[in-house]
Amino acid sequence: WCDKNLKYHGLIQSFSRTNRILNSVKTYGNIVSFRNLEKELNDALSLFGDNNASGVVLLKPYKDYYYGYKDEKGKDFPGYEELVKQLKEKFPLGNGKNMCKINGRMVTVNELKEFIKLYGAILKVTNILNSFDQFKNEQLLNERDTQDYHSIYQDIYDDFRNRAKVDAVDISEDIVFEMELIKQIEVNIDYILALVKKYHDSNMEDKEVLITINKAITASPDLRNKKDLIMAFIDSLNIESDVYADFEKFMNSKKKEELDRIIEEENLNPKETYRFIQRSFEKGSVETEGTEISSMLPPMSMFSKDKARLKKKNKVIGKILNFFDKFFSITSDSSLKSEVTYIVSDEKGNEQYLMVAEDEEEYKYNDKKRGN
Repeated sequence: WCDKNLKYHGLIQSFSRTNRILNSVKTYGNIVSFRNLEKELNDALSLFGDNNASGVVLLKPYKDYYYGYKDEKGKDFPGYEELVKQLKEKFPLGNGKNMCKINGRMVTVNELKEFIKLYGAILKVTNILNSFDQFKNEQLLNERDTQDYHSIYQDIYDDFRNRAKVDAVDISEDIVFEMELIKQIEVNIDYILALVKKYHDSNMEDKEVLITINKAITASPDLRNKKDLIMAFIDSLNIESDVYADFEKFMNSKKKEELDRIIEEENLNPKETYRFIQRSFEKGSVETEGTEISSMLPPMSMFSKDKARLKKKNKVIGKILNFFDKFFSITSDSSLKSEVTYIVSDEKGNEQYLMVAEDEEEYKYNDKKRGN
């Protein structure tokens, strides 16, 4: 907000602080000036930049981004209206949300790339248009269609990444996924739980709410890998359920269940694994460097020719990262706290393991399977 007759260095400084670029979402600042500073701004840009700098620095009028425009060289830039029209004509949602077919035939890789470029352009121009108040009433994609297209966009992104891992080739080198712009339209678990509560209050009969939940989760970069968990929780509801309390219990139970499965599958040290996971949840991140990961691994030679220990370590890190990403935002950091092992030494220097448990039966790790 500017209500002073600034000029030259002071004007550039004040505007620059607002205009600091963060990522593809924040590519500029939103400055409201109560003074007519156009001449002063052009003078300042000419002094510290060049005579044509104002054409680069200042946003164009709303109608240019909405309807399209030509630059000074005569190059056409399609607007939001034209881009959305192309999207609906070339990639209509009526053909199926998974975009497998267009007009009865299978979609080619080139068509998928065209979709990514087209929808990426829509995301970028929408990001700019959101700075204008009037855009709120002139959007051409409703919330559900946007969620469906977001979901398709992310499905293709995941598919391309998985192909790149298998083929060891970057097949997306000629396209850019605007994932930062996807993430800005985010829903959190509180929003989803409010919808679940609404569904529960309808005696689990309002199927429209279920559709809304499904679309919101699928369109969310942070929640889509938790979809099976959330839908399983919804299936477990009954009339007597307390949505919020039962959700925490359900997710903490699934969290422990999945961690125990990873421990058993990879033959990990249970105590070290629980302690590592608890620390990761408390810190809000997983440390993949250092010796903590190695302390979880089963005894293996460090000098084998096939690098089996390194492969094992990388496999475990991958599983731990996926586990953390799935449960961190939907469970408390204290849900495994009672599994933390504290190591102390007696007078002879022998290590002893002390377990702290709030409820031994609820949190006790089942070591019987491992023969401990």
